Amino acid sequence: MIYFDNAATTVQKPACVAQAVADAVGTLGNCSRGAYGASLGASRAVYTVREQLAALFHCPRADHVIFTQNSTYALNIALSGLFQPGDHIITTDCEHNSVLRPVYRLMEQGVSVSFVPADRQGRLDYGAFEALIRPNTRAIVCMHASNLTGNLFDIETVGRIAHEHGILCIVDASQTAGVFDINMQRQHIDVLCFTGHKGLYGPQGTGGLCLQPGVEVRPFAVGGTGVQTYLPTQPAQYPARLEAGTLNAHGIAGLGAALSWLGKTGIDTIRAHEQVLVRRFYDGVRKIPGVTVYGDWDRWPRAAICALNIAGLDSGEAADLLAEEYDIAVRPGAHCAPRLHEALGTKDTGAVRFSFGFFNTEEEINTAIQAVERIAEQ
Repeated sequence: MIYFDNAATTVQKPACVAQAVADAVGTLGNCSRGAYGASLGASRAVYTVREQLAALFHCPRADHVIFTQNSTYALNIALSGLFQPGDHIITTDCEHNSVLRPVYRLMEQGVSVSFVPADRQGRLDYGAFEALIRPNTRAIVCMHASNLTGNLFDIETVGRIAHEHGILCIVDASQTAGVFDINMQRQHIDVLCFTGHKGLYGPQGTGGLCLQPGVEVRPFAVGGTGVQTYLPTQPAQYPARLEAGTLNAHGIAGLGAALSWLGKTGIDTIRAHEQVLVRRFYDGVRKIPGVTVYGDWDRWPRAAICALNIAGLDSGEAADLLAEEYDIAVRPGAHCAPRLHEALGTKDTGAVRFSFGFFNTEEEINTAIQAVERIAEQ
């Protein structure tokens, strides 16, 4: 199988990741639940990964790295814990349902929401962010790169606008963590939400959020933490405030191994390889008769994602042909990005998304280009 669905999850992982999970399953106990070796080992392993992530994202405090099972939970924690009725937030038409559904629920609870519109190439007008700010605006919520078009957004500009107006900048880095440089200080990011199983090359079931000091998030869930048992409320200190219940120490150990591999390989090396792949694919398919490619291809770098349609075919039909006749795995449909599909004009057909990773090759790209060309000819 040629795997081109890395924007959903990276299937091809460094060998050290699986080995770290296997080792952890047989050795690690429960964090903060005892003074014996297996429990202390889990606590040390988990804290080491907090430190790795704080260093990667330039988060000032490792204890402000909160673990969740994915970026969806991280975004829910942030969005449900920062706002209250009467507040106003700004987000965009490009967002994933991991942002849209929580903000729609906030709207039902009395929070007002404004959307920066996307144009037919999925681009944003950064001046629109500032134009939408009101006296009661509390935050801007924006993805770093689109999971549909691959467009990379200028998070530093968004963060600067937010901070100039004394409001929070919340970033969904699901498609960029591990591939693009993310610096919470330089880019003015107050809350960074990430997942471990995509560009970080960790296991599924890992992810989290990084918080700047002074950002106060109400607990999304409450329960056992192993500390301050006699408190009737969730402990106020991070990370326990937002980490109720047993952590996925086994998966976090695998994420730690992936982060070590990233450090040795270099995210610049990974990004450069992915840019070569996505440019090669785009150059190969954009002139094929009947093929429409979506997104802003004048601006580089970008996430290694290319969404397209073949005239006369629903995206699901095209994906089935790619899988059945060429053994190429892609993602058709709406990609949990309903507002962006409306902006692109693809609400009825969806789109066929090719997304590339570090372990893909140029030979695989050539095979995919030929497959698209043959399907278009048919």
